[in-house]
Amino acid sequence: MIKKADIEKIEKIAKKYFEGASGCHDWSHIERVRKLALRIGKSEKADLKIIEIAVLLHDIGRKFEMENRGYKDGVKLCHAVEGKKEAQKILESFKNISNEEKENILHCVEAHRSRNNLVPRTLEAKIVFDADKLDTMGAIGIGRIFLFAGSSSANRLYTGQEKQHADEKFDKYAYTDKDTAPLEYEIKLKHLKNKIITKAGKKMAKERDRFMVEFFKTFWAEVEGKR
Repeated sequence: MIKKADIEKIEKIAKKYFEGASGCHDWSHIERVRKLALRIGKSEKADLKIIEIAVLLHDIGRKFEMENRGYKDGVKLCHAVEGKKEAQKILESFKNISNEEKENILHCVEAHRSRNNLVPRTLEAKIVFDADKLDTMGAIGIGRIFLFAGSSSANRLYTGQEKQHADEKFDKYAYTDKDTAPLEYEIKLKHLKNKIITKAGKKMAKERDRFMVEFFKTFWAEVEGKR
């Protein structure tokens, strides 16, 4: 059975993986996702301890992926897969946590990413998935994609070709100078509302999506000098 002390220890371990991390995937992201996940978890009557640990560990592979710009020795990296490997090592020393609980936590970590085609099976995994996606939407989501674009390769606000590339695969532009915030929105963020699973998550996603639609409507109007 998971104890409060276990969560506190895991939090201290997880924080080390975010030292020097990019602002769009730093510890503040974990804190926001934790609040969202626990809020949804209470509404869905899920196991909050499993959710909290999974959230603390879900992005520990992100810094490794970003430092290698998405590839290692020519092989494409997935921070969710790398994170699961690290999480497994961490959880081995926690004897209070049952094997079943560990399996659920590891599944939450591996299945939280929307682009690896792994479907969340457990209620807790669905909630962690939703919370992580919600933090990529709304005002926070917009702030994060501008920060991400600036910290990766894009050295411009927009290219003007974002809408033409809306139906293309994001990996084609990831970590390139065309990886702008508006492109992230066109290819990824505008579709997130359709991926949310839980009832509580869907309601929040609807509100955050509405904000993003209005923001980019205004953004392009200002680019054209219409506002």
